[in-house]
Amino acid sequence: MDAASRPVSAALTEAHRGEWSAVVAATAALTGDLDLAEESAQEAFARAVEVWPGRGIPDRPGAWLTTVAANHARDVLRRQAALARRLPLLVRDEVAHEHDPWRSDDRLRLIFTCCHPALAREAQVALTLRLVCGIPTGDIAAAFLVTETTMAARLTRAKRKIAVSRIPFRVPDPRELPGRVVAVCDVLHLAFTVGHAPPSGDDVVHAELVDATVALTRMLHGLLPRDRTVAGLLALMLLTDARRQTRDQLLPDQDRSRWDRSRIEDGLALLDIAASGPVDRFAISAAIAAVHAQAPTWADTNWDRIVELYGILAAAWPSPVVELNRAVALGMRDGPHAGLAAVDAVADDPALAHYAYLPAARAAFLADLGRWSEAADAYAEAAALTGSAAERARLEAQTTTARSRA
Repeated sequence: MDAASRPVSAALTEAHRGEWSAVVAATAALTGDLDLAEESAQEAFARAVEVWPGRGIPDRPGAWLTTVAANHARDVLRRQAALARRLPLLVRDEVAHEHDPWRSDDRLRLIFTCCHPALAREAQVALTLRLVCGIPTGDIAAAFLVTETTMAARLTRAKRKIAVSRIPFRVPDPRELPGRVVAVCDVLHLAFTVGHAPPSGDDVVHAELVDATVALTRMLHGLLPRDRTVAGLLALMLLTDARRQTRDQLLPDQDRSRWDRSRIEDGLALLDIAASGPVDRFAISAAIAAVHAQAPTWADTNWDRIVELYGILAAAWPSPVVELNRAVALGMRDGPHAGLAAVDAVADDPALAHYAYLPAARAAFLADLGRWSEAADAYAEAAALTGSAAERARLEAQTTTARSRA
C-alpha cells in the first residue's frame, strides 16, 4: 500500500467500525427491508473505495455513506416500480417519541429488532453480528463452527421471519425495555465470549469479533447511559479484554505490565455505575475480573473475595460453569487438595461432559499434588476436548511435561 492510499484505507476501516450499524439502521428505517438495507450499506462502502481516493475523504464520512446507501435503496425500489405500493417488511413505530431523544436513534431500533424474542438465540446473535457489527458472514460462520452457506441460510431465515412476523422496527415500550435490554446484553456477551475464547481455529483471540462487540456495547451504553445492565456488561468486556496481549499464556504467567491500563480504568468506572443498585450477573462477573485486574501480581490475588463473588454469582445465575470456576477459586485459596475435591464434586454434571476446562482444572491440581500420571491423563483429555489449536498445543505440551515427570 502506497503512502497516499493509507489515509483513505484508515478512514474506510474506521468508518466501517464506527458507521456500519448507523448506515444499515438508517436505510432499514427508510425502506423497511433488512436485506435491502444490508445490500445498500455494502454498496455505499464499495462506492467509497472507488470515490474517496480521487475526491478525498468526506468531512462527515458517516453522512456520506448514509446518503449513498439511501440513494441506492431508492433506486432499487424505483426499478422495482414498487416504492408506492410495497408493504413495508418491517413494521414502523407509528407513535412519535420526540421527548425521548434516544428513541430516535435508528441503531438502537436495529439492535432491538435483531434481538427480538420471537427469534431463536442463534439467529439473534448472527443477525446482530452481521447487520449491527458488520462482521462478514464467513467470519461469523467460522466463529460458530458452521459453513458459510449454513450461516447465510440462517441469516436469510431470520430476516424472513422478521418480515413475515412483522416484527416492529422500534425500541420497546418502557415497560418492556428492562427485559429486552437483558436479551440484547445476553447476545452481546455470547458474541464477545466467542471472540475472546474462540472455540476453534488458530487464533488465541478473534480480535475483529471482540472489537466489534465492544464497540457495539459502547454504543449501547452511550444510547442508554443509565442502564446498569449495559454498564456492567461493558465493564466486564473491558476488564477481560484488557488482558488480550497476554492471552497466549495462563493467567498466573501473564506479564501484567502488558495489560491495557486504560481499559481497566474505564472498566472500573463502569463497574461503579453497574453496582450503584441491585447487581446482576454481568456486574458480579465484572467485579471478579476487577479483582484480577487490580492485583499487582498473581500471588497478590484476593482469593477470599473471588470465592465470595463466585458464591454470589452462583446464587444469582446458577450454572455448572460458575460452580466449576468457584471450585477452582477455592483451590487457589485453600490449596490443591481442596481444589481437587471441589472440582470432583461438580464433575458429574452432564453440562460439563465436553467442557475442556474441567479436565484441565483437575490436571492442574493433580500436578500441584505431584500425581503426575493422573495429571497427564487429565491434560490429554482436555486437549482432546478443545477445538482451539492454540489451547490444544498448550495442553499437549503440559501432557508431555506431566508424562516425563510421572
